[in-house]
Amino acid sequence: MSAAKSDLIKKLTNNYPNFLRKDLEKLIDIFLTEIKHSLKRKERVELRDVFSLETRYKKAKFARNPKTNEKVYVKEKYSILFKASKMWLSKINEKK
Repeated sequence: MSAAKSDLIKKLTNNYPNFLRKDLEKLIDIFLTEIKHSLKRKERVELRDVFSLETRYKKAKFARNPKTNEKVYVKEKYSILFKASKMWLSKINEKK
């Protein structure tokens, strides 16, 4: 299941009818932009007992195109590492 921002706002408005929809939209926007800016500053983002995000540096290298077997140069870049908490992992992997 993927979660779109609009679906998240819809669920929040249903669960918390006392809050205005525009306030919840602003809250989600602030939350996501703060995460984005923290990752741009190469800081670690951690929500305790939920997940953590951090940037990892990848060196430049020569890779192989699997279709043509041709060597391709890949520039250096940063990637985002997502790590779920132990509690979430156990809930996801538990048998029904």
